[in-house]
Amino acid sequence: MNITEVLQRHSREQGDTVALIDRSHGRHRELSYRELDIAVGRMAAMLRDAGLRPGDAVLVFHRMSAELYIAIAAILRNGMTVMIVDPSAGRQYMEHCCALLPPRALIASSKAHLLRFVSPALRRIPMKWSIGFPVPGAHRLETYSKWHSDDSVCDCTEDTPALVSFTSGGTGQPKAAVRTHAFLLAQHAAVEQHLLLQPGEIELVTLPIFVLANLASRVTSILADADLRRPSEIAPEPVVRQVVECRADRFAASPALLERFVDYCERHSIRLPGLKKVFTGGGPVTLRLLERVQGIAPQSKITIVYGSTEVEPISTVARDQLETHDVMAMNSGKGLLVGHVVDSLDVRILHDHWGQPLERLTPDEFERLCCEPGTAGEIVVAGKHVLTSYLHGYAEAENKIRVGSAVWHRTGDAGYFDQAGRLWLMGRCAARVQDEHGALYPLGAEQAAMQNTSIRQAAIVSHQGQRVLVVTLSDRNRMPDFPSLLKSLSFANVDSIRIIDRFPVDRRHHSKIDYAALHQLLEC
Repeated sequence: MNITEVLQRHSREQGDTVALIDRSHGRHRELSYRELDIAVGRMAAMLRDAGLRPGDAVLVFHRMSAELYIAIAAILRNGMTVMIVDPSAGRQYMEHCCALLPPRALIASSKAHLLRFVSPALRRIPMKWSIGFPVPGAHRLETYSKWHSDDSVCDCTEDTPALVSFTSGGTGQPKAAVRTHAFLLAQHAAVEQHLLLQPGEIELVTLPIFVLANLASRVTSILADADLRRPSEIAPEPVVRQVVECRADRFAASPALLERFVDYCERHSIRLPGLKKVFTGGGPVTLRLLERVQGIAPQSKITIVYGSTEVEPISTVARDQLETHDVMAMNSGKGLLVGHVVDSLDVRILHDHWGQPLERLTPDEFERLCCEPGTAGEIVVAGKHVLTSYLHGYAEAENKIRVGSAVWHRTGDAGYFDQAGRLWLMGRCAARVQDEHGALYPLGAEQAAMQNTSIRQAAIVSHQGQRVLVVTLSDRNRMPDFPSLLKSLSFANVDSIRIIDRFPVDRRHHSKIDYAALHQLLEC
């Protein structure tokens, strides 16, 4: 078993099909499955000749590009482990990740190699390659083109690590999430079925992990011409141009990036009738954003995807599946509907014990913790594409529950099932407000507040004994009617409203509020 065997099969059977489209040095570039397979074979041979062996971890720092996916596929073909770390997360984060899994090699852009000046962990890596300009102490990756391409593929077991990424550390120290070859195949099956992947489609991709699923499903991936390190601040014009010029019929993006995309299209009266499917996830999605997307892409089926680093996807719901009573419920604080759970997963709602280890439970103990439909609690997940452990077992006590032979992942999200068996999100467990009014998960009230067009973002926190609605405004010159807004949120017992310029958000998608940082901001 090796997931790259799927790419070899596509190269033999559909070799002329375009696999990847990107921009390199300002030029449009296309790579067919046959060209991709040859390049992967050459780079795999180069890495083997350099002395790397199956099981070695190779740290990869590079923007979304053809070179990135050639390197990833070559590492996987050799039975080595791809290691992905977000370099924008800071030096301490990087040092911690490299301590968890010391890499044997580094493949990075010339610019990323500058991090070696501040990172002892990167300097200790034995083998280094640079993409682009020559860098002292590193070989040029482009020399792989001189190697002879062969078809050899390392035979891996189901448990062979394929890709290691790291959680954001938003709920503690970052954890190393290990995806095996079997896991990636199971995840691909779930993504293909529930994100409706069809051979021959063309997708503008801004979420890097989905490129792997596209490659396996013969969906052409247009790699976004954008700096994806800060999704809420991208320059949208090149991305919109790619959608138009490459005739994309699919688009996947975080809510923050999608909002930038829609803002640009609305300002310039751009309509995208060729877009047939739009997917968004990685953070809360507002009904207003869905309506705006439908406005610029009138032929598209818009789908919310709920998932996490450890399990993607968990559930999906399309905009056209939202009934009038669902919209009314979301507008009145009942949460965010994220739909039916994917077939291959089992999802339960437990009475909220977030922050308390629940390492081992008997089946009876587990069942007693489960909530009835309509009752909000902690969302836990089990199934084939759920990561059941972290590297070295780090933080498993807090994030995993073992029930017999099953391992349940604690998402850290709160939610509930309705009578139709659909999942609703209520926000992060750690953001729950507990006071004399009882318990309040903030997402429901935040969603309700953001139906006011004057409000761009909203968060509810407990501050100095009060429930405070913190907001950013769509237009500083157009203030909301605050008394009416407070009245509409009476169900949440909001005491006051505070306006700020910008919310602290997660590093990866810029779509999830960092409540701990927000509390610190309010203290200033």
